Amino acid sequence: MAIPIIEIDRVSKSFGHLEVLNELSFTVKPGEKLALIGPSGSGKTTILRILMTLETISGGHIRIEGEELWHMPRNGALVPADERHLHKMRAKIGMVFQLFNLFPHMTVLENVTLAPMLTKGTSKPEAKRRAMELLEMVGMAQKADAKPAQLSGGQKQRVAIARALALQPKIMLFDEVTSALDPELVEEVLNVMHRLARATDMTMLLVTHEMSFAHDFADRVLFFDRGRIVEEGPPDQIFTRPQHERTQAFLKKILAAGHRL
Repeated sequence: MAIPIIEIDRVSKSFGHLEVLNELSFTVKPGEKLALIGPSGSGKTTILRILMTLETISGGHIRIEGEELWHMPRNGALVPADERHLHKMRAKIGMVFQLFNLFPHMTVLENVTLAPMLTKGTSKPEAKRRAMELLEMVGMAQKADAKPAQLSGGQKQRVAIARALALQPKIMLFDEVTSALDPELVEEVLNVMHRLARATDMTMLLVTHEMSFAHDFADRVLFFDRGRIVEEGPPDQIFTRPQHERTQAFLKKILAAGHRL
């Protein structure tokens, strides 16, 4: 058996008295496409932020390719990770956020080339060559010299995807990447993600309320409620034959709100 690329082992997370993750455990295989669904506040985005080291954990362990994320070995024991260790582990993971987070004073091309030059020491010509390849892939090469203010929301999100890919992560995290977009712009971003999922063996975790997309995108779906996984399985099973009454109630509510499965 291959080592899981991600191993979440009895992870807990609390914000003050609010418990967001409750001894959560699951693994992700290399190359697996995973959709995380569930009501708001169920812990889905918190998992992504913890994997990206934007939030700490309150308990448990996370391993990336068998190596501890939030801990490191010292004198035969595991101790909390220092910034150097976190920086090394962070290089394996890319994340695309709801609100793009592009640098407004930089062009599209500069937004995509900056991180590889700063963090990986990539030369400017090589970073530019790679950035143009990625912008071509997401359909944004013609906007390379534009500033973010000149782009639509969908275009900004496609640039954000190219920027995350520029660091060549092994794991990509997508956090509600269409939720801030006008409905007519959602499709263009989902199309890019579909192409990416088909064209790469990169491991991907997707938090979304787009159930139809989750069905087509994912190898496996995890349904979260109150910081726990209530049900998991292949998309067809979760979306057409959910076993747990909580999953059934959630999907019924989603359908009633006008979302397609």
